[in-house]
Amino acid sequence: MNPDLDSGAGPTLLPADIELIRDLKARKADALGLIYDRYASLVYRLALRILLEAQEAEDLTQEVFLYLWQSQTYNPDRGSLGSFLTTMTRSRAIDRLRSRNHKLKVLQQLGQTMATETPPITPFEAASLQQRSHYVQDALLQLPEKQRQILELAYYNGLSQSEIAAQLGLPLGTVKTWSRQGLLSLRKHLQTWID
Repeated sequence: MNPDLDSGAGPTLLPADIELIRDLKARKADALGLIYDRYASLVYRLALRILLEAQEAEDLTQEVFLYLWQSQTYNPDRGSLGSFLTTMTRSRAIDRLRSRNHKLKVLQQLGQTMATETPPITPFEAASLQQRSHYVQDALLQLPEKQRQILELAYYNGLSQSEIAAQLGLPLGTVKTWSRQGLLSLRKHLQTWID
């Protein structure tokens, strides 16, 4: 190594980046170790600042130095080694964030899909549902016409009591009273089935 190219970072003469890169291209593992010692803290801190997760920052730090070893793409004429590593770290950290956000969106969409999908009903559940519907229809037929009509508009058509009052031309208080009486009568007719 050439002491003239030393970084002058301390009493021990350290090789300059350009020498380390030359040794790295010659596949000298010691050069990678020295580069790692020199820049690992910079790469890790930047990765941690972007990713906000220590384990992921450590993984990215290893990935950056492994890429430097394997790819041999650093060109000293295009800038310092520190700038090259900083740019690579930032770029890969942003890629990881995008990947993480994409995975999160996929999980959220999957969660929403699963929440909105209802499982298919079994034949037993379908038969039970049909039987209950038949009991309710029979109980509704036993109610006075106006009470039945109000309950059907409310529960089958989804109308509010105000909308029912407007549609039938009845006072709102009358709709409320008949609705309550209809529900009480319906409960009485279905009592044996409820218990």
